[in-house]
Amino acid sequence: MKVIPTELPECLILEPNVHADDRGFFLESWNRKTFEEIGLDVDFVQDNHSVSSRGVLRGIHYQIEKPQGKLVRITQGSVFDVAVDLRRRSPTFGRWTATRLSMENMRMLWIPPGFGHAFLVLSEQAHFQYKCTEFYSPEHDRGIRWDDPEIGIEWPVETSFEPKLSEKDIALPLLKNAELDR
Repeated sequence: MKVIPTELPECLILEPNVHADDRGFFLESWNRKTFEEIGLDVDFVQDNHSVSSRGVLRGIHYQIEKPQGKLVRITQGSVFDVAVDLRRRSPTFGRWTATRLSMENMRMLWIPPGFGHAFLVLSEQAHFQYKCTEFYSPEHDRGIRWDDPEIGIEWPVETSFEPKLSEKDIALPLLKNAELDR
């Protein structure tokens, strides 16, 4: 597995070894031993799969008190995937990193606990799959507006872009008003 660092040292882009031929391909998306060898000794407790259409923007989501580490990947389509450091004591607090994840590049992104997560669907439809280190906890579920000027995510869109947002995401606060872990 190839490890590609990002602007946020704990977030990593991962390129699995893909074995392809005229019949198709095979790749290992998770192997505890391989991940331990690259310095990620994590236990996953939950797998999720979401499907979204072009222009859907989900996030910036995170959990307080029970933060989730996430290993995210696309099995159909493509997305612009974003991680935001929400650890108050971190030297990179409030900074973000992003990468394009797609079925074509087969990359994955490791988002450690304490980071927010968002993605924008670039293809007609995207199948988004992710493994979590903590169970989903509705009472600890929080979020920050996708267009928070303090964070300043540079979404790959035109200035007149209006994302397709959930009611929940429309109502999210700015970072300065967000509830974060201490």
